[in-house]
Amino acid sequence: MKIVICSNTAWSIFNFRLNLARNLKKEGFEVVLVSPSDEKYSKILEEEFEYYGIFMNNKGTNPFEDLKTTFEFYKLYKKIKPDVVLNFTIKPNIYGTIACDWLNIKTINNIAGLGYLFVHHNIVTKLAKYLYKYSQQKASKIFFQNREDYKLFTTTKLVDINKCDILPGSGVDTEKFRPQKKEKKDGIFRFLLIARMIWDKGIDEYVRAAKIIKAKYNTVEFLLLGETNVDNPNSIPREEILKWEEENIIKYLGSSDNVKEEIEKADCIVLPSYYREGTPRVLLEASSMEKPIITTNNVGCRDVVDHKETGYICEIKNPKHLAKKMEKMLNLTEEEREIMGKKGREKILKEYDEKIVIQKYLNAIQEL
Repeated sequence: MKIVICSNTAWSIFNFRLNLARNLKKEGFEVVLVSPSDEKYSKILEEEFEYYGIFMNNKGTNPFEDLKTTFEFYKLYKKIKPDVVLNFTIKPNIYGTIACDWLNIKTINNIAGLGYLFVHHNIVTKLAKYLYKYSQQKASKIFFQNREDYKLFTTTKLVDINKCDILPGSGVDTEKFRPQKKEKKDGIFRFLLIARMIWDKGIDEYVRAAKIIKAKYNTVEFLLLGETNVDNPNSIPREEILKWEEENIIKYLGSSDNVKEEIEKADCIVLPSYYREGTPRVLLEASSMEKPIITTNNVGCRDVVDHKETGYICEIKNPKHLAKKMEKMLNLTEEEREIMGKKGREKILKEYDEKIVIQKYLNAIQEL
């Protein structure tokens, strides 16, 4: 049986879907990877999977470009004849599913958060909802990454509830993201926010909270890690981030393919997001490494934290409330934070281990 894994970037396949691909291959399936080619294209080829690049404007809303993408999917799938296509991200979910329907190919779609479209309600949001409703009627199976998205899609009849199930996010590789021996402390407490540099991830709230904390404590660092100049209407200009650095509010670490190394150095991971998240991968990875976390009472985010047990939940778009939670974290003893971290890893092993996600996919493919 031939299985296609399709996403909107080679980067996302390389970072989030390779273990799924490896496990499907181990089970005897022929696995083919499909995405637009980007900087991770060559890394994917090293994995010895069959790979096809495809035209896709990830952020564009030009209907002619999207029609071209749909026909690209059609031509490719007619040529390679997959039995099942596993779609990830919006455009493969919509246009890949439509093409598969024309060819009578089964699809399993993963709706991993709704992002910018469902935070800012406008004509594009209405169009996206229509396209979701039209395309997902043709899907064989639909996975959601949190209960709120599942409820939104099923109660508004965008999808058939009988086709739907909920995954524990993308899962996390608990062997790779495991706690490390702590190096000798230098007396500095480090908060770290890892995200694409867009306002919706709560970057401004993080910076404003940092100002409050730094006015009271001089042994605290606030770190930012993530890509700037993102192709998103809410992208934060790099100049703004450099300005915060010059004012000694934050330290910008740039972007990295090895977030594990940066998480190891931090004392607490913070994500004050009001983005329409699925289940933030960075929170899963941090908890898996026994790091306490602070995040918002937001879709997808709140599910990862047991408040006061594995970290803290703060109010959305409220830097003062975020600063209060940061101060609480600062004032815990080292032992109390270690207990939080251990409880966090226990939660991940029980609820969010990648093995759970992979087994759900295997079950779904077998059912189809």
